[in-house]
Parts: sequence; C-alpha cells; structure tokens
Amino acid sequence: MDIIGFAGRYARSDITRFHMPGHKGTPLVGAEPLDITEISGADSLYAAEGIIAESERKTSAAFGSARSLYSAEGSSLSIKSALLMLRIFFGRKIRIAAARNCHRAFIDGCALTGAEAVWIYPQKRESLCTVGITPSDVGKTLELGDIDCVYITSPDYYGSIADISRIARQCHQKNALLIVDNAHGAYLAFAGEPAMHPLALGADIVCDSAHKTLPVYTGGAYLHISADAPSELCSLAKPAMAMLGSTSPSYLILASLDNCAKLLHGSLPDEIKRACRRVCGIKKLMSERGIPDLSAEPLKITIDCAAVGYYGYEFADMLRKSKMECEYSDKRAVVLMLSPYNTQRDFARLEEFLQNVKIKDAIRLTAGVLNTPLRAVLSIRQASLSACELLPAADSVGRICARPALNCQPSVAAVMPGEMITRECAEICAENGIDSIAVVKEQQRR
Repeated sequence: MDIIGFAGRYARSDITRFHMPGHKGTPLVGAEPLDITEISGADSLYAAEGIIAESERKTSAAFGSARSLYSAEGSSLSIKSALLMLRIFFGRKIRIAAARNCHRAFIDGCALTGAEAVWIYPQKRESLCTVGITPSDVGKTLELGDIDCVYITSPDYYGSIADISRIARQCHQKNALLIVDNAHGAYLAFAGEPAMHPLALGADIVCDSAHKTLPVYTGGAYLHISADAPSELCSLAKPAMAMLGSTSPSYLILASLDNCAKLLHGSLPDEIKRACRRVCGIKKLMSERGIPDLSAEPLKITIDCAAVGYYGYEFADMLRKSKMECEYSDKRAVVLMLSPYNTQRDFARLEEFLQNVKIKDAIRLTAGVLNTPLRAVLSIRQASLSACELLPAADSVGRICARPALNCQPSVAAVMPGEMITRECAEICAENGIDSIAVVKEQQRR
C-alpha cells in the first residue's frame, strides 16, 4: 500500500469521518475525498514509519541521496530546516558564506537560528535576479576562515547555473559543507548527461521545490542529504523539520509527492529528456533569430527582451495576447518554465510567436545592482526581530534595514536586514519597483 492507494481506498470506504478536515470528504471542489489527516494507517510526516517513510525511500533512490525528506510547505521549509539542522549538528551558532541572491527563507532561517551570513560579493553583478558566483568568489570568502558552510542558489531565477562541482571541492578542502538551494532544478537529476543536479556534483544538502518543475502539487518539496555528508545529518533532519513545519501537512501534497516518486521510477525521466530536446530546438530557433536566451537550464527559457527592443513587462503582455503566461517578467527579461507536461500545441504556439516577433533596436538598461558591500550595523537576527516601520525607499536612507528588500524570489536583495541603507540602495530599489523598505524603529536601536 502507498500514499495514493491508501487515500483512494479510504475515499471509497464509506467510513464516517469524525476527524479533520471539516469538509468530511464532501467533494465541494473535487479533491476533498482524498484530503485526509494523519489517521490510523496514514503514517505521520515527521515520525514516518509506514507509507510516507517508504515513499521517501523511493524518492531517495531516484535522486541517489542518503536521505530525501518530504516538505508540504515548499523548499522554504527545507531551507530553514537545513539551517536549524546544522545549528543542532554543530552545537553552536554557525557562520555561513552565502551568495546574496538567496530566497528570503534563507534570511528568515538566519534570523531564527542566529546564523551569521558572510556575504559573497561576485566580481560581476548583473541584476537583482541573477548573480555570477564563481568558484574564485567562493574561494576568496573561504579564505576568511571559520566558515562552517557555503550556501548558494543554483539555478537562479534567470536560469544561471553555478559551477557546483568546483565549489564543492573548495568547500570540502576547507572542511565546510555546501548547501544548494536548487528549488528551480529538481528535474535536473533526470535531464541526462552531463550530470546537472547538485547532489551528483558534490553538494552536501540540497533543497528542491518539486512542484516547480515536477508533477507535484504546489507546496511539495524535498530536503536531500548527500551520501557523502556527515551521517548524523540524516537523523537530525526530521526533528528540525518538525520544529518548523505545520503539524497538519497537506495529505494531498504528500500524495502528489508519492505519485511523483512512482513516476520517477517509471517513464518520467525519459519524458524529461524528450522535453529538454524539444526546448533545445526552441533555443536554437531563438539563436537563429538573434533573440538571446539568458538561461543555462535545459527546461527554462529566459528571453533577453531588452536586447531585441522590448521591456520584459511589455513582452509578457505580448505573450498573454498570444495565450501564453510567463513565470516572471521584469524590466529586462521574461522567464518561461517548461516541462514534459507542456503539450505539443504549447511548444508550437511559442515557436510561432518567436518566429514572428519583430526584432527592434536594443534598449540600454542600467545594471541596477550594488557595486560595493554595505555596512552591517545589526545582525540579521537582531534586525529581523526588531520592531519596524515601513518607509518610502527615498526616505529610508541612513536607517537600518529590518526586512530584505526583494522584488522576486530568489533574488539579490538591494539591502539585507541589519545593513545601513545608502542613497545607492534607495535608487536601486526605485529602479526595480521596490517602493518601500522596512526599517528598524529608532527606539529599538537605542
């Protein structure tokens, strides 16, 4: 019996439901008969011994991890749980070298655990949604010493991919662990050769949003622990997730993760490879037409709209008029996320659009990113847990940031909690549509 089978059998059982949830299986929207709680036989996510535990083992085998754990609260829970797990593992406050294009879950995790973030500033900074972290950038930060682990986001929102294997080797030479937020790249484990998933490239802990690129309900995610990571992490992961996660995880999400595990042991890997080849053909068409693609991912297309004479927002509206909705757009680019479940009609519609879109003169854009490190006045924890007030970006200069100023997830924050807001920060926020910034109240600082 698996999760899907158990839920289906229960839905057909004619059992009176004197338990949560309140809809009692009545098909008001449609999925209610399968939406159950941790009743007898259903197993318990944070103390899994039955069908959930078996499903997680299937997923671990598919990804080649020492252990893979389910999250019904996205990779946000996985990221925060990873930091808490390491706080318990080291038995003290940890010091993390981190790229600034991090999801706010990482920043919240630092606030909750007291972890100190040592920001990695790359030599080349392009936008608030991507950052070119190189092994050299990581190596220089590791030379500062006393770094417990390195945290990077790869792929980023634009689809840039870091050199995980070289970064992992540098981390391990300095006895530091490597955590990768691979939220956008769960499918990379099945995209073919060369290996692209961080687990296969040397990362110790990987957080995947299954729902972003695999056939899983929104909120389904994984926390993977590598076979080469310290073995103690495998036993610490569930307790860490239990401390931060809901005691009522969605059984519908868990059932979808279970179904995905079965598909990953079936035809889905081949279907992913076929979809990658189909997207490769679209990227070839773009290249022939002179439309730049900023993504290195095989199932993501990031159109550099400004390079062909459009603002990203404008291009997104053009796509909508042609019955296509993008994942994200900003001033420069449009992000398209594809999967094996896009139909041939979907691919043909996109190809027709790209074949016929008019190419115009490029629009010159300013980078809109910080060129110099900011001065930290408070720790992330101190600032995040302080009383704050929301100010217009232009009025926040000289104040201490209380919440990260972000415009997409994950992205490069214009300013992080605890940092002093400069005139440059405020201008960058304005350029990127961030109208207000949360700042620490003055009396709190005193």
